[in-house]
Amino acid sequence: MKDLIIIGAGGFGRETLDVVEAINRKAPEWNFLGFIDDAQPDSQLLSDRRSQWLGTRESLDEYAGAHFVVGISNPNIRKALARHATELNLVPATLIHPSVLIGSVVTIHPGSIVCAGVSLTTNINLGKHVQLNPGVLIGHDTMLADFVSIYPGAVIGGNVTVANDVTIGANATVLQGLEIGGGSVVGAGAVVTKNVQPGLTVKGVPAH
Repeated sequence: MKDLIIIGAGGFGRETLDVVEAINRKAPEWNFLGFIDDAQPDSQLLSDRRSQWLGTRESLDEYAGAHFVVGISNPNIRKALARHATELNLVPATLIHPSVLIGSVVTIHPGSIVCAGVSLTTNINLGKHVQLNPGVLIGHDTMLADFVSIYPGAVIGGNVTVANDVTIGANATVLQGLEIGGGSVVGAGAVVTKNVQPGLTVKGVPAH
């Protein structure tokens, strides 16, 4: 079994532990060491998960050679922490819940977390450190670049390109053939009907 650290002990970090435990129930793969977080987390929440706080990011150098994922949704924070861990010779893991439906010609790059109930159809590329929350649907011929975060229940149509550092909110829909520019945010429940320029926040039906 490979040693694993989750950076970030908040809600998504603990949901990531659910993914780890589901993987291990199917076939033991990960020896979970604990959480790294710059703020000391709620000890009861960690005790309920029979896990521990290993310290702040300054403690990462004690775990060179271990695997890691960043269980923090904010793309900019995730990027900084992933870079820091990699510079300290930790290795990005790839975590895919056993319930995920994966079609043909799907590529998932290191650092990515794919939660329960996600569906990936055909000819899909997930970049580094992508997060797909529960129930996300990704259509055919779609590319998600590095550090993309997609919240629960979102639907990404076929032949969509999502650039680096994009956040797509819960139950949002991106229609087929669109481009979502880098660093943009799609609000919860939005329906995106046209390309989104880099750095913009869009919301509503249709999104604007």
